[in-house]
Amino acid sequence: MRSLLILLLAVLAACGAPPDTGRGAVLRWGGDAEGGAPFVEADPADPAVVRGFDVEIAGMLAAGLGRTPQFTQVAWASIEQSVARGDFDVGMSGLEDRPELRSRFAVSLPYFEFREVLAVRPADRARFLSLSDLAGRRVGTLGSTQAYQLLLDAQRTHGVVPVSYDDDVHPYTDLVDGRLDAVLLDHVIAERALRRAPGFVIQPSAVARGHYVAVFAQGKEALRDSADAILRARIADGSLERTFRRWGVWDEEQERYLARVLADRTASDGARPAAASRTVRAYLPALARAAAITALISLLAMLLAMTMGAVVAAGRLYGGPLLRGLLLTYVEVVRGTPVLLQLFVLYYGLSGVVRLPAFVAAVLGLGLNYAAYESEVYRAALQAIPRVQLEAARTLGLSEWQVFRLVRGPQALRLALAPMTNDFVALLKDSSLVSVITVVELTKQTAIYATNVGSWVVPGLLCGAIYLAMSLPLSRLARRLEARWHMA
Repeated sequence: MRSLLILLLAVLAACGAPPDTGRGAVLRWGGDAEGGAPFVEADPADPAVVRGFDVEIAGMLAAGLGRTPQFTQVAWASIEQSVARGDFDVGMSGLEDRPELRSRFAVSLPYFEFREVLAVRPADRARFLSLSDLAGRRVGTLGSTQAYQLLLDAQRTHGVVPVSYDDDVHPYTDLVDGRLDAVLLDHVIAERALRRAPGFVIQPSAVARGHYVAVFAQGKEALRDSADAILRARIADGSLERTFRRWGVWDEEQERYLARVLADRTASDGARPAAASRTVRAYLPALARAAAITALISLLAMLLAMTMGAVVAAGRLYGGPLLRGLLLTYVEVVRGTPVLLQLFVLYYGLSGVVRLPAFVAAVLGLGLNYAAYESEVYRAALQAIPRVQLEAARTLGLSEWQVFRLVRGPQALRLALAPMTNDFVALLKDSSLVSVITVVELTKQTAIYATNVGSWVVPGLLCGAIYLAMSLPLSRLARRLEARWHMA
């Protein structure tokens, strides 16, 4: 009977090519090589070639369809959007099966079962066995994943503090460095991280289970059905097992899962559940909190930038040659390097010397960066005051400090107001970069929202409206001050 089933599945795979063969002999598929092995990674021997178990599975699908696989690099968080746009036929790169995903796409049968596992420091092995043990503790994971949703649920039920990352490397390094108390991610990712950078342990009990799938656009159900037939055939003839063994992700649980897939068609091909409607109202509180974080970071960073900028400007005008040279070096280095790099250096690069909290690193990074720009604004404004006014004030017997406080400073402030306002608005928008050091500000929360609902239209409009609501009043206030001071 089993031999007959294998033969039937092989026939289905061979004959299951979809009617929409308009793309000819190529099966275009998208994934993220930055995510690394065992999913998709650049071959060290030839970086132009990708390898991984998802690469091999894509090759199996292409062979079963009589096509040639063609890889397209895309950021992991954008794979689903690219599938919807038609950038490629199928997305595969450790994509997780979720109800909302099935409501928006044609999703293949789940071909791999992963376990969500906790990673902790060895000293905490006996303390942190489950999420309920991590009340008030910081737990890191990738944003827009099943694990992140589990942490949000645990935040409401157990008081866990979720920390979102854009990659799966820094959560584990931050765990070892003491910035996190635990990491929740797929066992495949956790085991890879442990091989790469030991210093933590993986708890044996699974917090939850999930599955990897291939994603097709709506309207591509025939192509999806053919892919399912091919996957079943490759499970039956042992090809998937050999691939998973080759990449070190095969175990007894995987064997039992794939046996269930073969035995029960309805388990993966049955009714595809519709996602619960995620309304705007449900996300507004999270967006409001993220907007408050954005506003606070921007305000504190701008205050630091103004203070430091004034000090640097004064030092360059009134200081000696050595001080002027040092301050000029600071200005040129900061203005000549990306603020993103500066944030990484502050948060990760200096962790061996001082472990700054993410919020503090965000304020310092933005503040010190904009201080260089503010110093040039203030220096130009101070130099714009006519020399005759300064000489007249000195002739009247005013000290250099009195000249600055009563004559030069007030006029320079009027000249600098408009550029300062522009810089504050720019800093408000640049605050979106601090998400790379785990701060969930407005843009990051919007990205999570967009990923969950599968569209950037409504989340993008809401995010833009909130940014405008924060920046427009500031611009109007600056114009009023300019008009008032001009009349004065």
